[in-house]
Amino acid sequence: MYPDRVVSGMRPTGSMHLGHYHGALKNWIRLQTELPCLFFVADWHALTTHYDDPGVIERSTWDMLVDWLAAGIDPSQSTLFIQSRVPEHAELHLLLSMATPLGWLERVPTYKDQIDNLSNKDLATYGFLGYPLLQAADVLIYRASQVPVGEDQLPHIEMMREIARRFNHLYGKEKGFEEKAQKAVKKLGSKRARLYNELRTEYQQDGKDEALEQAKAMLDDAQSLSLGDRERLFGYLEGSRKLILVEPQARLTEASRLPGLDGRKMSKSYGNAIALREDKDSVSKKIKTMPTDPARVRRSDAGDPARCPVWQFHQVYSDKPTQEWVVKGCTSAGIGCIECKQPVIDAIIKEQEPMHERAQPYLDDPSLVRAIVADGNDVARKLALETMRDVREAMGLAYT
Repeated sequence: MYPDRVVSGMRPTGSMHLGHYHGALKNWIRLQTELPCLFFVADWHALTTHYDDPGVIERSTWDMLVDWLAAGIDPSQSTLFIQSRVPEHAELHLLLSMATPLGWLERVPTYKDQIDNLSNKDLATYGFLGYPLLQAADVLIYRASQVPVGEDQLPHIEMMREIARRFNHLYGKEKGFEEKAQKAVKKLGSKRARLYNELRTEYQQDGKDEALEQAKAMLDDAQSLSLGDRERLFGYLEGSRKLILVEPQARLTEASRLPGLDGRKMSKSYGNAIALREDKDSVSKKIKTMPTDPARVRRSDAGDPARCPVWQFHQVYSDKPTQEWVVKGCTSAGIGCIECKQPVIDAIIKEQEPMHERAQPYLDDPSLVRAIVADGNDVARKLALETMRDVREAMGLAYT
């Protein structure tokens, strides 16, 4: 019914580190060559935990955008924008909140986890409780078909799907819907119309998911249908409701295997991160001072790579022969820890060289970044306005 589209965002936490790159940005860079992508800075989301210190958000936003561009996000392939510059996100969030059960928000697994992890902050706010609903609005407003996430975010995507389903059920009641849908079926032509009705019956009476998918594929190929008729026929397949919001699918991404310098998750708050555009000398110093296998007290002591954080970096950055050299040298004390670390240093510096090059024009002229974002804001807002027009009409708020 609607074109395939990817939507994803990040909270502005300042400069990106290599954990962000291997955990999310590399995936975004690949996706932008496959499908239309919208990537946004979730500055309103930053307020859920930094409402008492919003001064850092603006600077962090621009730093993060430069890092995205440096990493390889291409503004000619992807739409980059800032969440708060598209106020329709807030309007859809408000309207969805009217019909979203409170229990749905309280059961989100990350809600209690975050409260426990950020016990030093007062998170007993509506904004924090409602952030999964704002997340849903961020995606549903673009009728996204795919959202790249890790496994820990799957409950959020399922909630988005439930919210879209509930909205369509409550507000997809078009006057004379069945009659209009049946007229639209006839526009398919006799052969396709017969197949559509057969597949609809198979799905509704027998619950055959493959019949639903086959019917949707057929509608995707039906070029003669207007957008309105297409929406009706998609809705008519599953019941008697017009589809206004699209249920997004999760696009599972591989979890980053890159830890922090101390073996824990890489995080600026832990002081164990390497920034995406870190200076060469700083990278070298940080890697050289990384902790290693505690059993290797002296150069002559044999070690175990599995107990060493440096080995996890080798698994990301080193080829097979280098990894074999590390295992052999470490377990036999044939190489020292400084020798072991050098290939990692070289690989990280090599990875970062094009990032420094891509970032430099934006650092020299910040107006270039602002122009890219201004264009992206316009593109995103146009799409958001189309969705909100249909949402308002469905909820009786069009006043035409």
